[in-house]
Amino acid sequence: MAESFNKKKIESFLERGKRFDGRNLLETRKIEVQENIVNKAEGSAKVKIGKTEVIGGVKLGLMEPYTDSPDAGTMMVGVELSPLSSPDFEPGPPNERAIEIARIVDRGIRESELINFKELCVKKGELVWCVFIDIYSLNDDGNLLDASALAAAFALKNAVFPKIKDDKVQYGELTTKKLPLKKDIPISLTFHKIGKEIILDPILDEEDSSDARLTIALTPSNIHALQKGGEEPFTLEEIDHILEIAEDKAKELKKELKL
Repeated sequence: MAESFNKKKIESFLERGKRFDGRNLLETRKIEVQENIVNKAEGSAKVKIGKTEVIGGVKLGLMEPYTDSPDAGTMMVGVELSPLSSPDFEPGPPNERAIEIARIVDRGIRESELINFKELCVKKGELVWCVFIDIYSLNDDGNLLDASALAAAFALKNAVFPKIKDDKVQYGELTTKKLPLKKDIPISLTFHKIGKEIILDPILDEEDSSDARLTIALTPSNIHALQKGGEEPFTLEEIDHILEIAEDKAKELKKELKL
């Protein structure tokens, strides 16, 4: 079993600019992406950030549009934190953490207007596409938030429409038509405050010692969503510092991941 580090020990390391895995405070772990790994899904991806691993899948279904948007499709995000991925997760309905991750992923996609929902209309007032995004944890070693957002982004990126016959989806019969996405796909970055230090992409021990958390969904040109977590506040200076780092890191990751 891996050694567990208490909060005081972690703070002591961070004050000296060190982390237990050898990274600097604002360095991410190695990111690996495998696309199209679930052949029953319209789009899918497996993302590894260090030892943290998740799978994201996209299914497309037909539904009646909402009355306030008769010519636009919609999207739903679900997250399942599997007990196989962590002893802290239990079987059953989604817990608060799973619900929060789903909402943060949803907000980053929705507020960036990544999907053109108008192009998901099949018959105005009658039939539209709904994009179902499902995320499953395979191993939790910290920062499930960013891993989930990346898995969703890559699954959307490679998703294609299934065929329709008599207003019914022919699952298993795919077209070559891609989802209508903007070219500028958002990146989510989660920063944690431990004591007086700010770190990016925490391992599980660091995450458990966090005083505050800030997740930012952004493209190189815009910040689209922010989500604060944890009991302690961030100062204005800390937020300015985080936003400056996030902008540079988003550009770096988009280039590295070809996203």
